[in-house]
Amino acid sequence: MKVLQIVSTAYRATLEEQDDTILWLTQAMKGAGGDFNVLLTGNAVNYAVQGQDASGLTFGDWRQTEPPRIEEDLARILAKGIPVYAVADDLTDRGLMDSALVKGVVRISRTDIPRLMNSCDRVWHW
Repeated sequence: MKVLQIVSTAYRATLEEQDDTILWLTQAMKGAGGDFNVLLTGNAVNYAVQGQDASGLTFGDWRQTEPPRIEEDLARILAKGIPVYAVADDLTDRGLMDSALVKGVVRISRTDIPRLMNSCDRVWHW
């Protein structure tokens, strides 16, 4: 059974866990034999942009000592054979269309989403 993981909320729990919980969960389930695609939509398309660095993140006196490394998370997902797509329209809406994406992330049009959904048995939207 192939599952499409749609991730639209960016930086969910990254202060506590140092990575996006759904991306981590997808990797873990793939390791247990699951079959997945990942679609980044909305603000989550930011994940696909190369060169992000949250190492200077602070709130008052508190400093994030283990910042999120979403680019590395995506590289691991792709290395496990999980296709990752980013909605080009959402990249454009955020001024990121010309940004370099993590190698292997595929830009797709919003009009291609139904075709991607139909290629999967289940769709989980986070």
